[in-house]
Amino acid sequence: MDPTTPLREEPLITIELDGDRRITLLGTAHVSRASADKVHQLLASGEYDAVAVELCPSRHNAILNPDSLAQMDLFQVIRQGKVPMVTASLALGAYQQRLAEQFGIEPGAEMRAAVEIAQRDGLPVLLIDREIGTTLKRIYRNVPWWKRFYLFSGLLASLVSSEKVTEEEIERLKEGDILETTFAQFADQEKELFEPLIDERDRYMAARLLEAVENTEHRHILAVVGAGHLQGIRKYLQHHPLAEPAQVIRELDRLPPPSRWPQVIPWAIVALILLGFTIGFLRSPELGWQMVADWVVINGGLAALGAAIALAHPLTIIGAFLAAPLTSLNPTIGAGMVTAAIETWLRKPTVSDFSQLRKDVSHLKGWWHNRVARIFLVFILSTLGSAAGTYLAGFRIFGRLSG
Repeated sequence: MDPTTPLREEPLITIELDGDRRITLLGTAHVSRASADKVHQLLASGEYDAVAVELCPSRHNAILNPDSLAQMDLFQVIRQGKVPMVTASLALGAYQQRLAEQFGIEPGAEMRAAVEIAQRDGLPVLLIDREIGTTLKRIYRNVPWWKRFYLFSGLLASLVSSEKVTEEEIERLKEGDILETTFAQFADQEKELFEPLIDERDRYMAARLLEAVENTEHRHILAVVGAGHLQGIRKYLQHHPLAEPAQVIRELDRLPPPSRWPQVIPWAIVALILLGFTIGFLRSPELGWQMVADWVVINGGLAALGAAIALAHPLTIIGAFLAAPLTSLNPTIGAGMVTAAIETWLRKPTVSDFSQLRKDVSHLKGWWHNRVARIFLVFILSTLGSAAGTYLAGFRIFGRLSG
Protein backbone atom coordinates (compact mmCIF):
# COMPACT_ATOMS: atom_id res chain seq x y z
CA MET A 1 0.00 0.00 0.00
CA ASP A 2 1.28 3.45 -0.89
CA PRO A 3 1.86 5.13 2.52
CA THR A 4 0.34 8.40 1.40
CA THR A 5 -2.65 7.00 -0.49
CA PRO A 6 -5.80 8.86 0.57
CA LEU A 7 -8.83 6.67 1.06
CA ARG A 8 -12.14 8.39 0.45
CA GLU A 9 -10.44 11.73 1.01
CA GLU A 10 -9.26 10.77 4.49
CA PRO A 11 -5.44 11.08 4.51
CA LEU A 12 -3.70 7.86 5.52
CA ILE A 13 0.02 7.50 6.18
CA THR A 14 1.73 4.26 7.13
CA ILE A 15 5.16 4.50 8.75
CA GLU A 16 7.46 1.48 8.83
CA LEU A 17 9.54 1.09 11.98
CA ASP A 18 12.32 -1.28 12.99
CA GLY A 19 11.41 -4.87 13.71
CA ASP A 20 8.59 -5.05 11.17
CA ARG A 21 6.47 -2.67 13.26
CA ARG A 22 4.08 -0.22 11.65
CA ILE A 23 2.04 2.81 12.68
CA THR A 24 -0.76 3.97 10.39
CA LEU A 25 -1.87 7.55 10.90
CA LEU A 26 -5.44 8.34 9.91
CA GLY A 27 -6.00 12.08 9.55
CA THR A 28 -9.60 12.88 10.38
CA ALA A 29 -11.89 15.88 10.30
CA HIS A 30 -13.42 16.08 13.76
CA VAL A 31 -16.76 17.23 12.38
CA SER A 32 -16.95 14.85 9.43
CA ARG A 33 -19.23 11.82 9.33
CA ALA A 34 -16.93 10.40 6.64
CA SER A 35 -14.10 10.25 9.20
CA ALA A 36 -16.19 8.10 11.53
CA ASP A 37 -17.11 5.85 8.60
CA LYS A 38 -13.44 5.51 7.69
CA VAL A 39 -12.58 4.41 11.24
CA HIS A 40 -15.27 1.71 11.00
CA GLN A 41 -13.92 0.56 7.64
CA LEU A 42 -10.28 0.36 8.68
CA LEU A 43 -10.90 -1.47 11.95
CA ALA A 44 -13.21 -3.93 10.20
CA SER A 45 -10.22 -4.98 8.07
CA GLY A 46 -8.60 -6.75 11.02
CA GLU A 47 -5.16 -5.36 10.12
CA TYR A 48 -4.55 -3.61 13.43
CA ASP A 49 -3.78 -4.97 16.88
CA ALA A 50 -4.09 -1.66 18.77
CA VAL A 51 -5.89 1.65 18.34
CA ALA A 52 -4.41 5.02 19.36
CA VAL A 53 -6.67 8.04 19.62
CA GLU A 54 -6.10 11.77 19.95
CA LEU A 55 -7.63 11.80 23.41
CA CYS A 56 -6.30 12.53 26.87
CA PRO A 57 -7.56 10.64 29.95
CA SER A 58 -10.10 13.31 30.90
CA ARG A 59 -11.58 13.51 27.39
CA HIS A 60 -11.62 9.72 27.19
CA ASN A 61 -13.46 9.62 30.50
CA ALA A 62 -16.01 12.08 29.14
CA ILE A 63 -16.75 9.63 26.33
CA LEU A 64 -17.03 6.60 28.62
CA ASN A 65 -18.79 8.47 31.40
CA PRO A 66 -20.79 11.38 29.96
CA ASP A 67 -22.42 11.93 33.35
CA SER A 68 -19.08 12.53 35.10
CA LEU A 69 -19.96 16.20 35.67
CA ALA A 70 -22.76 15.06 37.96
CA GLN A 71 -20.09 13.61 40.27
CA MET A 72 -18.26 16.93 40.60
CA ASP A 73 -17.68 18.14 44.17
CA LEU A 74 -18.26 21.89 43.87
CA PHE A 75 -16.76 22.74 47.25
CA GLN A 76 -13.59 20.86 46.33
CA VAL A 77 -13.43 22.59 42.94
CA ILE A 78 -13.75 25.97 44.68
CA ARG A 79 -11.28 25.14 47.43
CA GLN A 80 -8.63 23.90 44.99
CA GLY A 81 -8.97 26.98 42.78
CA LYS A 82 -10.09 24.96 39.76
CA VAL A 83 -13.14 27.10 38.89
CA PRO A 84 -11.44 28.98 36.00
CA MET A 85 -10.20 25.72 34.44
CA VAL A 86 -13.56 23.97 34.81
CA THR A 87 -15.29 27.04 33.37
CA ALA A 88 -12.97 27.03 30.35
CA SER A 89 -13.66 23.32 29.83
CA LEU A 90 -17.39 23.98 30.01
CA ALA A 91 -17.03 26.75 27.45
CA LEU A 92 -15.23 24.36 25.09
CA GLY A 93 -18.00 21.81 25.65
CA ALA A 94 -20.56 24.51 24.92
CA TYR A 95 -18.94 25.06 21.54
CA GLN A 96 -19.31 21.35 20.78
CA GLN A 97 -22.94 21.37 21.85
CA ARG A 98 -23.75 24.30 19.56
CA LEU A 99 -22.14 22.43 16.67
CA ALA A 100 -24.31 19.41 17.38
CA GLU A 101 -27.47 21.52 17.53
CA GLN A 102 -26.71 23.74 14.54
CA PHE A 103 -25.35 21.22 12.05
CA GLY A 104 -26.45 17.85 13.42
CA ILE A 105 -22.76 16.96 13.76
CA GLU A 106 -21.18 15.23 16.73
CA PRO A 107 -17.60 16.54 17.00
CA GLY A 108 -15.18 13.74 17.79
CA ALA A 109 -17.51 11.00 16.50
CA GLU A 110 -14.55 9.25 14.89
CA MET A 111 -12.75 9.10 18.25
CA ARG A 112 -15.84 7.67 19.90
CA ALA A 113 -16.16 5.12 17.08
CA ALA A 114 -12.51 4.09 17.46
CA VAL A 115 -12.87 3.60 21.22
CA GLU A 116 -16.15 1.70 20.96
CA ILE A 117 -15.02 -0.62 18.16
CA ALA A 118 -11.69 -1.32 19.88
CA GLN A 119 -13.47 -2.21 23.12
CA ARG A 120 -15.94 -4.42 21.26
CA ASP A 121 -13.14 -6.28 19.45
CA GLY A 122 -10.86 -6.50 22.48
CA LEU A 123 -8.17 -4.21 21.06
CA PRO A 124 -6.06 -2.04 23.38
CA VAL A 125 -6.93 1.68 23.30
CA LEU A 126 -3.92 4.01 23.58
CA LEU A 127 -4.58 7.56 24.77
CA ILE A 128 -1.83 9.58 23.14
CA ASP A 129 -2.85 13.23 23.55
CA ARG A 130 -1.69 15.39 26.43
CA GLU A 131 -4.14 16.34 29.16
CA ILE A 132 -6.14 19.36 28.04
CA GLY A 133 -5.56 21.02 31.42
CA THR A 134 -1.78 20.72 30.99
CA THR A 135 -1.99 22.17 27.49
CA LEU A 136 -4.07 25.12 28.68
CA LYS A 137 -1.66 25.76 31.56
CA ARG A 138 1.38 25.60 29.28
CA ILE A 139 -0.34 28.04 26.91
CA TYR A 140 -1.05 30.34 29.85
CA ARG A 141 2.54 30.16 31.12
CA ASN A 142 3.96 30.59 27.62
CA VAL A 143 2.00 33.76 26.84
CA PRO A 144 3.32 37.12 28.10
CA TRP A 145 1.35 38.36 31.10
CA TRP A 146 -0.14 41.29 29.21
CA LYS A 147 -1.73 38.94 26.63
CA ARG A 148 -3.28 36.51 29.09
CA PHE A 149 -6.40 38.47 29.99
CA TYR A 150 -7.02 39.32 26.35
CA LEU A 151 -6.55 35.71 25.29
CA PHE A 152 -8.77 34.00 27.83
CA SER A 153 -11.43 36.68 27.98
CA GLY A 154 -11.64 36.39 24.21
CA LEU A 155 -11.85 32.61 24.53
CA LEU A 156 -14.73 32.67 26.99
CA ALA A 157 -16.57 35.51 25.29
CA SER A 158 -16.44 33.88 21.87
CA LEU A 159 -17.55 30.51 23.19
CA VAL A 160 -20.46 31.56 25.37
CA SER A 161 -21.84 34.50 23.47
CA SER A 162 -21.94 33.37 19.86
CA GLU A 163 -25.19 31.57 19.13
CA LYS A 164 -24.18 30.56 15.60
CA VAL A 165 -21.02 28.80 14.48
CA THR A 166 -19.76 30.28 11.23
CA GLU A 167 -18.85 28.32 8.11
CA GLU A 168 -15.28 29.59 8.52
CA GLU A 169 -15.08 27.96 11.95
CA ILE A 170 -16.44 24.73 10.51
CA GLU A 171 -13.70 24.74 7.85
CA ARG A 172 -11.05 25.21 10.54
CA LEU A 173 -12.52 22.32 12.50
CA LYS A 174 -11.97 20.07 9.50
CA GLU A 175 -8.23 20.55 9.99
CA GLY A 176 -7.91 20.82 13.75
CA ASP A 177 -9.94 20.26 16.87
CA ILE A 178 -12.13 22.32 19.21
CA LEU A 179 -9.15 23.63 21.16
CA GLU A 180 -7.16 24.58 18.07
CA THR A 181 -10.12 26.26 16.41
CA THR A 182 -10.75 28.34 19.50
CA PHE A 183 -7.22 29.75 19.45
CA ALA A 184 -6.78 29.74 15.65
CA GLN A 185 -6.97 33.52 15.30
CA PHE A 186 -4.06 33.85 17.74
CA ALA A 187 -1.97 30.76 16.99
CA ASP A 188 -1.35 31.55 13.34
CA GLN A 189 0.79 34.56 14.25
CA GLU A 190 1.88 33.78 17.80
CA LYS A 191 4.78 31.38 18.29
CA GLU A 192 4.17 31.18 22.04
CA LEU A 193 0.70 29.78 21.26
CA PHE A 194 1.63 27.58 18.32
CA GLU A 195 4.25 25.62 20.23
CA PRO A 196 2.21 24.37 23.24
CA LEU A 197 -1.01 24.10 21.24
CA ILE A 198 0.17 22.27 18.13
CA ASP A 199 3.89 21.49 17.87
CA GLU A 200 4.25 20.20 21.44
CA ARG A 201 1.21 18.00 21.01
CA ASP A 202 2.62 16.63 17.74
CA ARG A 203 5.80 15.66 19.59
CA TYR A 204 3.84 14.35 22.54
CA MET A 205 1.64 12.07 20.43
CA ALA A 206 4.62 10.85 18.41
CA ALA A 207 6.43 10.04 21.66
CA ARG A 208 3.40 8.19 23.01
CA LEU A 209 3.24 6.08 19.86
CA LEU A 210 6.96 5.27 19.96
CA GLU A 211 6.71 4.41 23.65
CA ALA A 212 3.87 2.00 22.86
CA VAL A 213 5.96 0.35 20.15
CA GLU A 214 8.95 0.01 22.51
CA ASN A 215 7.03 -1.35 25.49
CA THR A 216 4.43 -3.61 23.88
CA GLU A 217 4.20 -6.34 21.28
CA HIS A 218 1.87 -4.38 19.01
CA ARG A 219 2.81 -4.94 15.38
CA HIS A 220 0.48 -2.49 13.65
CA ILE A 221 -1.13 0.46 15.44
CA LEU A 222 -3.89 2.55 13.92
CA ALA A 223 -3.58 6.14 15.21
CA VAL A 224 -6.70 8.27 14.74
CA VAL A 225 -5.66 11.94 14.87
CA GLY A 226 -6.86 15.26 13.55
CA ALA A 227 -5.72 16.03 10.02
CA GLY A 228 -3.95 19.15 11.29
CA HIS A 229 -1.58 16.97 13.36
CA LEU A 230 -0.86 14.42 10.65
CA GLN A 231 2.30 15.92 9.13
CA GLY A 232 3.70 17.04 12.47
CA ILE A 233 3.40 13.56 13.99
CA ARG A 234 4.81 12.05 10.81
CA LYS A 235 7.80 14.40 11.03
CA TYR A 236 8.64 13.28 14.56
CA LEU A 237 8.11 9.61 13.76
CA GLN A 238 9.87 9.47 10.43
CA HIS A 239 12.14 12.41 9.70
CA HIS A 240 13.14 13.60 13.19
CA PRO A 241 12.71 10.51 15.35
CA LEU A 242 12.61 11.05 19.10
CA ALA A 243 15.50 9.21 20.76
CA GLU A 244 13.97 8.91 24.25
CA PRO A 245 10.16 9.03 24.09
CA ALA A 246 9.68 8.69 27.86
CA GLN A 247 11.90 11.71 28.49
CA VAL A 248 10.02 13.75 25.87
CA ILE A 249 6.71 12.87 27.54
CA ARG A 250 7.99 13.87 30.98
CA GLU A 251 9.32 17.15 29.60
CA LEU A 252 6.06 18.05 27.83
CA ASP A 253 3.93 17.04 30.83
CA ARG A 254 5.93 19.34 33.10
CA LEU A 255 4.44 22.73 33.89
CA PRO A 256 6.90 25.61 33.48
CA PRO A 257 7.63 27.24 36.84
CA PRO A 258 5.48 30.32 37.33
CA SER A 259 7.16 33.69 37.18
CA ARG A 260 7.98 35.04 40.60
CA TRP A 261 6.81 38.58 40.04
CA PRO A 262 3.08 37.71 39.61
CA GLN A 263 3.29 36.14 43.08
CA VAL A 264 5.02 39.19 44.51
CA ILE A 265 2.79 41.88 42.99
CA PRO A 266 -0.38 41.08 45.03
CA TRP A 267 1.61 41.26 48.27
CA ALA A 268 3.26 44.48 47.11
CA ILE A 269 -0.16 46.00 46.43
CA VAL A 270 -1.37 44.94 49.89
CA ALA A 271 1.74 46.49 51.43
CA LEU A 272 1.11 49.77 49.56
CA ILE A 273 -2.55 49.86 50.64
CA LEU A 274 -1.64 49.23 54.28
CA LEU A 275 1.09 51.87 54.03
CA GLY A 276 -1.49 54.31 52.68
CA PHE A 277 -3.82 53.56 55.61
CA THR A 278 -0.94 54.05 58.06
CA ILE A 279 0.06 57.40 56.55
CA GLY A 280 -3.57 58.51 56.50
CA PHE A 281 -4.16 57.72 60.17
CA LEU A 282 -0.86 59.35 61.11
CA ARG A 283 -1.98 62.54 59.39
CA SER A 284 -5.41 62.45 61.00
CA PRO A 285 -7.89 59.78 62.16
CA GLU A 286 -10.56 61.42 60.03
CA LEU A 287 -8.47 61.01 56.86
CA GLY A 288 -7.63 57.44 57.82
CA TRP A 289 -11.31 56.49 58.25
CA GLN A 290 -12.21 58.20 54.98
CA MET A 291 -9.63 55.99 53.25
CA VAL A 292 -10.98 52.86 54.96
CA ALA A 293 -14.49 53.83 53.84
CA ASP A 294 -13.25 54.30 50.26
CA TRP A 295 -11.63 50.88 50.38
CA VAL A 296 -14.75 49.12 51.68
CA VAL A 297 -17.24 50.89 49.42
CA ILE A 298 -15.25 50.63 46.18
CA ASN A 299 -13.81 47.15 46.65
CA GLY A 300 -16.88 45.63 48.26
CA GLY A 301 -19.23 47.49 45.95
CA LEU A 302 -17.62 46.25 42.74
CA ALA A 303 -17.41 42.67 44.04
CA ALA A 304 -21.09 42.87 44.99
CA LEU A 305 -21.86 44.29 41.55
CA GLY A 306 -20.13 41.31 39.93
CA ALA A 307 -22.16 38.91 42.07
CA ALA A 308 -25.33 40.82 41.22
CA ILE A 309 -24.60 40.60 37.48
CA ALA A 310 -24.31 36.84 37.98
CA LEU A 311 -27.80 36.97 39.61
CA ALA A 312 -26.41 35.62 42.86
CA HIS A 313 -28.58 35.16 45.93
CA PRO A 314 -29.08 38.47 47.86
CA LEU A 315 -27.12 37.05 50.79
CA THR A 316 -24.28 36.14 48.42
CA ILE A 317 -24.22 39.73 47.16
CA ILE A 318 -24.04 40.98 50.76
CA GLY A 319 -21.29 38.42 51.41
CA ALA A 320 -19.35 39.74 48.42
CA PHE A 321 -19.57 43.29 49.76
CA LEU A 322 -18.35 42.23 53.20
CA ALA A 323 -15.70 39.73 52.10
CA ALA A 324 -13.96 41.55 49.24
CA PRO A 325 -12.35 44.34 51.32
CA LEU A 326 -10.87 41.66 53.61
CA THR A 327 -9.88 39.04 51.04
CA SER A 328 -8.19 41.72 48.92
CA LEU A 329 -5.76 42.21 51.80
CA ASN A 330 -4.95 38.48 51.79
CA PRO A 331 -3.85 37.25 48.31
CA THR A 332 -4.18 33.61 49.41
CA ILE A 333 -7.99 33.91 49.56
CA GLY A 334 -10.05 35.40 46.76
CA ALA A 335 -13.45 37.02 47.04
CA GLY A 336 -14.72 34.53 44.48
CA MET A 337 -13.94 31.60 46.77
CA VAL A 338 -16.13 33.10 49.46
CA THR A 339 -19.01 34.11 47.20
CA ALA A 340 -19.05 30.78 45.33
CA ALA A 341 -19.11 28.87 48.60
CA ILE A 342 -21.98 31.02 49.92
CA GLU A 343 -23.94 30.61 46.68
CA THR A 344 -23.38 26.84 46.71
CA TRP A 345 -24.65 26.62 50.28
CA LEU A 346 -27.68 28.84 49.68
CA ARG A 347 -28.67 27.41 46.30
CA LYS A 348 -27.58 23.80 46.24
CA PRO A 349 -27.54 22.52 42.65
CA THR A 350 -29.95 19.71 41.88
CA VAL A 351 -29.25 16.49 39.99
CA SER A 352 -31.00 18.10 37.03
CA ASP A 353 -28.59 21.07 37.12
CA PHE A 354 -25.62 18.72 36.80
CA SER A 355 -27.20 16.52 34.13
CA GLN A 356 -28.24 19.53 32.04
CA LEU A 357 -25.01 21.47 32.57
CA ARG A 358 -23.36 20.82 29.19
CA LYS A 359 -26.55 21.56 27.31
CA ASP A 360 -27.44 24.66 29.34
CA VAL A 361 -24.05 26.35 28.93
CA SER A 362 -24.23 26.03 25.15
CA HIS A 363 -26.43 29.15 25.25
CA LEU A 364 -25.66 32.39 27.02
CA LYS A 365 -28.85 32.41 29.10
CA GLY A 366 -28.07 28.93 30.36
CA TRP A 367 -25.09 30.21 32.34
CA TRP A 368 -27.55 32.12 34.54
CA HIS A 369 -30.31 29.50 34.46
CA ASN A 370 -28.24 26.51 35.57
CA ARG A 371 -27.26 26.67 39.25
CA VAL A 372 -23.87 25.02 38.72
CA ALA A 373 -22.93 27.37 35.89
CA ARG A 374 -24.20 30.36 37.87
CA ILE A 375 -21.92 29.44 40.77
CA PHE A 376 -18.97 29.63 38.38
CA LEU A 377 -20.23 32.99 37.11
CA VAL A 378 -20.52 34.24 40.68
CA PHE A 379 -16.93 33.18 41.33
CA ILE A 380 -15.51 34.81 38.19
CA LEU A 381 -17.51 38.05 38.19
CA SER A 382 -17.11 38.77 41.90
CA THR A 383 -13.38 38.03 41.58
CA LEU A 384 -13.08 40.45 38.66
CA GLY A 385 -15.09 43.04 40.57
CA SER A 386 -12.88 42.73 43.62
CA ALA A 387 -9.71 42.94 41.49
CA ALA A 388 -10.96 46.10 39.77
CA GLY A 389 -11.99 47.49 43.15
CA THR A 390 -8.53 46.91 44.57
CA TYR A 391 -6.87 49.05 41.92
CA LEU A 392 -9.55 51.76 41.83
CA ALA A 393 -9.66 52.02 45.62
CA GLY A 394 -5.86 52.09 45.72
CA PHE A 395 -5.79 55.04 43.32
CA ARG A 396 -8.47 56.76 45.40
CA ILE A 397 -6.52 56.26 48.62
CA PHE A 398 -3.30 57.68 47.25
CA GLY A 399 -5.25 60.44 45.57
CA ARG A 400 -6.42 61.53 49.04
CA LEU A 401 -2.86 61.41 50.34
CA SER A 402 -1.58 63.61 47.53
CA GLY A 403 -4.59 65.97 47.64
